[in-house]
Amino acid sequence: MDKKPSDGPLAGIKVLELGTLIAGPFCARMLAEFGADVIKIEAPDGGDPIRHWRVLKDGTSLWWSVQARNKKSLTLNLKDARGRAIARQLALDADIIIENYRPGVLEKWELGYEQLK
Repeated sequence: MDKKPSDGPLAGIKVLELGTLIAGPFCARMLAEFGADVIKIEAPDGGDPIRHWRVLKDGTSLWWSVQARNKKSLTLNLKDARGRAIARQLALDADIIIENYRPGVLEKWELGYEQLK
């Protein structure tokens, strides 16, 4: 059964997901399952690496299907000023930002807490 965007106790909450693999995407998925509007940012060079884990015969990864459900996905190059500008606008509109990069990475891209607060 497909959920409507307004279903769930977190309906109306906007989440920006800046993360890859397990921890960040898992957290964002839980919010999405409770109705939050989650936008996942992916790199242009193949997206989240989990897209390519245990690919099934039809080319779809079960891991990806689970981690990405109920989310929107947007490809942005955060190493490029234009990509960062778009991410910054999305961040300023978000109620929650989830990230799991190494310490200092988002600050280097001018997307850290101090730059966005």
